[in-house]
Amino acid sequence: MPTWRRKKEDEPKDTGNGGASPAPEPPAATPPAAEEDKVQRALYGGAAAELNEPAEQPAAEKPAPAAAAPAAAAPAVTSEPTASGRRAAATEPLPPRPEGFAFEDETEIPDNIKDQTREGEHPYYWHTGRKRDHGSTDAVEFIDVHKSFGRNTILNGLNLGIPDEQISMILGPSGTGKSVCIKHMVGLLYPDEGDVLVHGESVPNMADDDLFEMRKKFGVLFQDGALFGSMNLYDNVAFPLRQHTDKGEDEIGEIVTRRLREVGLGGAHDKMPNELSGGMRKRAGFARALVLDPRIVLFDEPDSGLDPVRTALLCELIKEIHEENGGAYVVITHDIMSARRVADFISVLWKGRIVEAGPAKELFESDNQFVRQFLSGEAQGPLGME
Repeated sequence: MPTWRRKKEDEPKDTGNGGASPAPEPPAATPPAAEEDKVQRALYGGAAAELNEPAEQPAAEKPAPAAAAPAAAAPAVTSEPTASGRRAAATEPLPPRPEGFAFEDETEIPDNIKDQTREGEHPYYWHTGRKRDHGSTDAVEFIDVHKSFGRNTILNGLNLGIPDEQISMILGPSGTGKSVCIKHMVGLLYPDEGDVLVHGESVPNMADDDLFEMRKKFGVLFQDGALFGSMNLYDNVAFPLRQHTDKGEDEIGEIVTRRLREVGLGGAHDKMPNELSGGMRKRAGFARALVLDPRIVLFDEPDSGLDPVRTALLCELIKEIHEENGGAYVVITHDIMSARRVADFISVLWKGRIVEAGPAKELFESDNQFVRQFLSGEAQGPLGME
């Protein structure tokens, strides 16, 4: 199994503090309008540029929790805080575990992940790692992936499969590594350990030319559409075709017009991004993500900033386009109604690992208390304000 080794430039630099790892820098702000074109040109030009959104970062470190109770002790489900400010444990049935399952030693778990855990609870108590059969092959696969930023561990042994020809959703609390997963898929970030496979090929071990070609398999819809502010709608959607193909302008025009018509923007060719509503920018970004006929389309919180009606309409559009074009669609979201509307397959991510994954209908009927709480949006359950 190939394992990615950290590049030299990724190694922590000597800060004069005796060799200790430097404190993590705060996430970079979203690029201002004047820088937006540069960021998007770098991405579509194949350079290893960052996406517009910074990598999700966990909450600031808290004082170390008390020693974990034995594995038989169940996690907290009560809202009454203890003297330490965390909710105490209550007795609940242990979720079903695979044969031979054993809790790992807590000393092996990074501090920032233990800091998200209630008193008396093992950090991975609810993580059964159960993956139900999806009846397809995996278009993308994460194999024991670890990724840290400074002292903050984001992915901690992630094993995740994204089925081909289905609409998959990665759900989970804020700051748990969902957008970091997208960046690993397209090679904008590399794992510190483990491997990421796209159609069976290792992304971290690809040569630059192969990585550039692999990225053409992907279409990406960013959170706000991420259109170039200096280009009209037609030129925004045509940009990947002009950048990556030798097609003539007549053929480009046919493709752009067809894709804009599919997303309901057939008469908006000449509009500038600042003339579009939030929903129109999302749809324009969707059209641009489709022009290269990608085999995998990534949606980074496509429903953010939209009202419920436009969110529902966007979900219907995603379903219609997927039925027409096929491929693997991967949606990162917090919106449970969106998951109910469009998801074929759901993976629940928490503390850098999958809690459970499987067909959407089965996940919504899961007996895992964390999955049940998150997918129903209830206040009571394993997930608190930690």
